[in-house]
Amino acid sequence: METRQKEVREIVRMLGTDLDGTKQIPYSLAKIFGVGINFGYAAARAVGIDPSLRLGQLTEHQISLLEDCIKRPDKYGIPAWLYNNRKDPVTGRDQHLIGPDLELSIKEDIQREMRIKSWRGVRHSLGLKVRGQRTRTTGRKGGPVGVARRAVSEAGGESKK
Repeated sequence: METRQKEVREIVRMLGTDLDGTKQIPYSLAKIFGVGINFGYAAARAVGIDPSLRLGQLTEHQISLLEDCIKRPDKYGIPAWLYNNRKDPVTGRDQHLIGPDLELSIKEDIQREMRIKSWRGVRHSLGLKVRGQRTRTTGRKGGPVGVARRAVSEAGGESKK
């Protein structure tokens, strides 16, 4: 009797992203922008798939279930504290955004803070640290400031003449 392992796909396409099919489901799903490892575990368990399986081992039906669960987690009973956009200021709802929708939402939130001139908005507009980090020695942009060698040698040569 021949025991053959099911063939594992190397690359799986989900939600507009190429994912590594050789990794476990949550770790592979974490490559989608807006989905983390914990949310990947929750999504796999919500649709009844063992999270320790490789993503490439899943059938097309299971992959479509995972996609639907990531798009609409409230339908599958995933708790709201796992969502990445809770109490949205515009809609007032808890929602989980992925991909370009999440990027656009983050940009809109920053623009709103800058428009109302909150402390965070002012820090964003000035290009400074926003979350209370120290700025005395870190977070500097640009190259080192000092005297260039050529200017020193030219100045020294002129003074000797």
